[in-house]
Amino acid sequence: MSKLKIGTRGSKLALTQCGWVQRQIVALMGFDPAQADDIAPLTIITTQGDRIQDRRLIEAGGKQLFTKEIEDALLRGDIDVAVHSLKDMPAADIPGLSLCAIPVREDPRDAFISLKYERVEDMPAGARLGTASLRRQAQMLSLRPDLEIVMIRGNVDTRLSKLAAGDCDAMLLAAAGLNRMGLSAHIRSYIDADIHASAPGQGALAVQCRSDDLGAEWMRKLHHEPTFLAVQAERGALEALEASCRTAVGAYATIDGDTLSLFVEALSADGKTRWQRRETLIHPNALSARNLGLRLGVEIKVEAGPDLIQIGG
Repeated sequence: MSKLKIGTRGSKLALTQCGWVQRQIVALMGFDPAQADDIAPLTIITTQGDRIQDRRLIEAGGKQLFTKEIEDALLRGDIDVAVHSLKDMPAADIPGLSLCAIPVREDPRDAFISLKYERVEDMPAGARLGTASLRRQAQMLSLRPDLEIVMIRGNVDTRLSKLAAGDCDAMLLAAAGLNRMGLSAHIRSYIDADIHASAPGQGALAVQCRSDDLGAEWMRKLHHEPTFLAVQAERGALEALEASCRTAVGAYATIDGDTLSLFVEALSADGKTRWQRRETLIHPNALSARNLGLRLGVEIKVEAGPDLIQIGG
């Protein structure tokens, strides 16, 4: 049989996440996961986002910096499947490509990491909080306007080493990545996503293929419908707000039985202004979940007006 070539970024987190997906796919295809590298070998692709370490992505072009080279390889046929962190993917679809499976989601929350403090609330005035996320910056300044925000970029290990070196007093990282890498012991506390919404799709992985290749049995089996419905709602809000690394936008959806609950917010960069919407949806499907996110996002966009555009200024 022909091999299924899987494309991924080369960071330790990306390889850990992609390795998990790789083993799941191979098992669902009926093979021994120990044969994963033979059946579905990984192709490491360096993206522009990986190369830029000295400034925010907002200054360099946005989220597509983490996906474009991988998607180009998929369109060329150099790889057959791509694995992304869903929160790194722009809202707009790429012609010729489709999301073929959304596996079960990890913890969507932000984690608070510090060698000195248990919570953001415990940090003294003027303490330095590290993040490269405009959303996290705005949310934490809304809670603690007396903090100094320090731009910290790099992979998980790099960021943790910067914390240890004293570049900041604390930082926020996605709990999902820490959990997947076996680094949960670094987590001191969690940010409540029902108060400070996570990035749309945070904690979820996206498996992408060429649209012509949709329909494989392993795709159906790998797909986790509750996760898919939640992220459909979140990414609907993302699309409506034209959110990227240029805007401070969060969206957090949960599924309880037959009810989807969605919380969407946008913030000014200094955290002083927050626009929020919450709503529930009974018996959600892919279209209704996405439409709920779109509608709440549009409501926020209308309410905020020009002030929303200024967020990324």
